[in-house]
Amino acid sequence: MDFPEELKYSKEHLWVRIEGNKAVIGITDYAQHELGGITAVELPDAGYELEQDDSFGSIEARKTVADLYAPVSGLVLASNEEVQDAPELVNDDPYDGGWLVEVELNDKDELNLLMNVEDYQDYVAESE
Repeated sequence: MDFPEELKYSKEHLWVRIEGNKAVIGITDYAQHELGGITAVELPDAGYELEQDDSFGSIEARKTVADLYAPVSGLVLASNEEVQDAPELVNDDPYDGGWLVEVELNDKDELNLLMNVEDYQDYVAESE
């Protein structure tokens, strides 16, 4: 499994890449592997306000539908339209082409509640 070191991770298996006051959010390689072939992704439009730990969309695989829970709060600046048109991008490239939303952070302190790569690797190992 691939877990980039520069990212922050949530217990709901989402990753956060910080770019100044913006955050790009996606699901981890572990999550896409567990879900299997992704068939649909439902994401909010730009202008939607994310609240940390609240559901902001869903991801559908052949066998299940999973809610997406916001790892941080913020205003959605963009949703990845390519992923909505070609959901398999999440399976093929979860950390780059398969990103989900970009948000303007409301509170950078929320990042302290997320895991670093070592903590996330331990978390995944415990759940297997």
